Amino acid sequence: MATLSFKDFKSDQEVRWCPGCGDHAVLAALQRALPDVSQALGYEKERYVVVSGIGCSSRLPYYMDTYGFHSIHGRATAISTGIKVANPWLTVWQACGDGDALAIGGNHFIHAIRRNIDINIILFNNQIYGLTKGQYSPTSKFGAITKTSPYGTVEHPFNPGSLVLGAKGTFFARSLDVELKLSEEIMTAAALHDGTSVMEMLTNCVIFNDGAHKDITDPVVRADRTIVLRHGEKMIFGKNRDKGLVLDGMGLKVITLGADGYTEDDVLVHDAHCSNPGIHMMLADMKYPDFPVALGVIRDVKDVTYDDGVRDQVKDVTRKARIHCMDDLLRSGSTWEVK
Repeated sequence: MATLSFKDFKSDQEVRWCPGCGDHAVLAALQRALPDVSQALGYEKERYVVVSGIGCSSRLPYYMDTYGFHSIHGRATAISTGIKVANPWLTVWQACGDGDALAIGGNHFIHAIRRNIDINIILFNNQIYGLTKGQYSPTSKFGAITKTSPYGTVEHPFNPGSLVLGAKGTFFARSLDVELKLSEEIMTAAALHDGTSVMEMLTNCVIFNDGAHKDITDPVVRADRTIVLRHGEKMIFGKNRDKGLVLDGMGLKVITLGADGYTEDDVLVHDAHCSNPGIHMMLADMKYPDFPVALGVIRDVKDVTYDDGVRDQVKDVTRKARIHCMDDLLRSGSTWEVK
């Protein structure tokens, strides 16, 4: 197998996102991650297919030098499901936005997760509809003033992590558009996961929702307001690495090392492979200012996949069937001879 590089996954199409759009960084992370995935799994370039729905982020297949399918609004997950079940040999990557996937496409999204189909979903979350010019989305903050909520939204937003884990998701991770290396690391982990992998990418829309995530992306405060989780490592964060997460009764609590008698021994160790999603749900739910926002792979557990189940079922039915060709079918029921 030839060694693949970043350039092998970069198409000759001009990238048509606005200057400063967070989607650029997510695209770069994917193009950088796939060579590592190919090396780890022995995949040829022909195994990759990128699917999208409708929206700014859904232009991504044009910029990837792979097989691609630009589908219709909200139906990217349905197309991805069909591709994977019809041809399990392919590795399917899906690009979708918070409006595309969680509003019109919400039904397909949760059921793909429930079925645990082996697809990789990159969810671009800029908390706004960008392509259709600034309407509020299912993840827009409560009270957000947009073109379709001029007096502020009166809806509580979805937390994609809670949605994924509530649908019994087996893999959920989160990153920021400004964390290129972390995004690349997450995408590689998602590819190695057998089942539905959902990666929430917190991106910035410079035109219709500029600064949506500035409370946690600003480099001056990022280390104190986010925590990067890695399996097997202590949940420690902060510019000075002096803060941590501990269990306090039935919930999480932020502590300062050395204060109130807390030491590093008291800090929780991240277990992404724990079958019980309770801690994972609490981590996915954390938000600033009460908690740091959790980044990295939050949940990564094994379970039966839908596509493997379909494949095994077809093999079993085929093995037991009496009909193996058209001639068998024509002679399988009542027959008669016309003279």
